[in-house]
Amino acid sequence: MPNGPFAILPLKGNRSNIVWAEPRAADALLKMNEADFLSELTKRFGTFLGELSLEGPRFGYPLSLQMAERMIDQRVCLAGDSAHGIHPLAGQGLNLGLKDCAALAECIADGVALGLDPGDVSILERYQRWRQFDNVTMALGMEFFDKLFSNDIKPLRAARTLEACAVNAVGPARRFFMKYAGGGAGDLPKLLRGESLAA
Repeated sequence: MPNGPFAILPLKGNRSNIVWAEPRAADALLKMNEADFLSELTKRFGTFLGELSLEGPRFGYPLSLQMAERMIDQRVCLAGDSAHGIHPLAGQGLNLGLKDCAALAECIADGVALGLDPGDVSILERYQRWRQFDNVTMALGMEFFDKLFSNDIKPLRAARTLEACAVNAVGPARRFFMKYAGGGAGDLPKLLRGESLAA
């Protein structure tokens, strides 16, 4: 949407989480009564799932990119949202957190198998090297998509329409984006490949 992303994140059944970025109207939307809010929501969401209703509370918070300069310190390690805060455009924060945890578990298991203490600096440094690039790349990618789709500039609108059509038409491109969006791209830890950490 011109004011910001509107993402529908499906849950089990006919339920969804909504990420609705409205920097200029957020306060007004949060203060609306439920009927008026649902009317505004339906304008963006549509009726493809039927009549909308709210199951949980509405809440708002400012969106900003946050990345820890270091993910480790003396016997301390950051993972998930404590290490990075990215735009919730496509629910990728969860994927990054799962990758962080699986990578940390693998690094610790490998180090312990070599006789190292679980908090050994070499284990933590391996974890940081492994995860930092993916985290930064995804964060910058989400910022790019936010800027690309959160405007109504005609040349950009035409470019994103052309890009979406091209991705939909080219099977390998479509499969790549689906795999990437599902968290299945990159150097995946064993646990996310369905493998055991045991030697």
